[in-house]
Amino acid sequence: MASPFPGMDPYLELPAYWPDFHSTFVNYWREAIAEALPDDYEASLGERVYLVEHDPDARKLGYPDVAVSQRENGAPGASAAASGAVATLEPVTIPLQMLEGPRESYIEILHLPDRSLVTVLELLSPANKEEPGRGQYLAKRDAILYQKVHLGELDLLLGGRRPPLRRLPPAADYYYFLSRADERPDCRVYSWALRQPLPRLPVPLRAPDADIIVDLAAVFATAYERGRYRRRISYDADPPAAVANQDAPWVKETARGK
Repeated sequence: MASPFPGMDPYLELPAYWPDFHSTFVNYWREAIAEALPDDYEASLGERVYLVEHDPDARKLGYPDVAVSQRENGAPGASAAASGAVATLEPVTIPLQMLEGPRESYIEILHLPDRSLVTVLELLSPANKEEPGRGQYLAKRDAILYQKVHLGELDLLLGGRRPPLRRLPPAADYYYFLSRADERPDCRVYSWALRQPLPRLPVPLRAPDADIIVDLAAVFATAYERGRYRRRISYDADPPAAVANQDAPWVKETARGK
């Protein structure tokens, strides 16, 4: 079944659905791109893992790695040699401090036969738009921007911070930031509203090859249907907090089919 919304479904922004939707959408976005690519290109999925320390307070200083105890025939405070006791080591159980975070896929467009990187396409996630993941994402983003590689960032989230620009983008709900390698530092910004359909957007290739155009509305429709989100999402619930106050009544009515 189709989404009740004409464009992006804001309920997919809820944490319960976004990670699954991100992977599903990127997969079908890649398929749509691959179908439109010339024969000397390929579209490949990459994966990024965010290393996040979820509980910084869990790392305590001064905890012993082992404890030394004495047998009963050793006097308190006396050394093992003086008392004749044999020192035994008893381990203290301390949880490991493990860094873990979300895994996110992105799209790489490669030129054949050498498989050189031409374009990177990102579907932004909360981990890209808020700390602590934002800093990691921006560092990897900068590494791309200093190469002769096109970068496209698709932002289908109402909440969070947008990628940094030298001035504010046009007021809108959703964005596609396209930084062409031959136009930097300029960035082309495509924007549209929550109530509008998802647009057709360009994906640049290596010059002199022309851009390919991808219909995001078709990609979204396929991802939404294959993900079976209509039966999974509770549209009777309130919309995500990121929905603007002026749009909240419309979102509720649309979700309930009124």
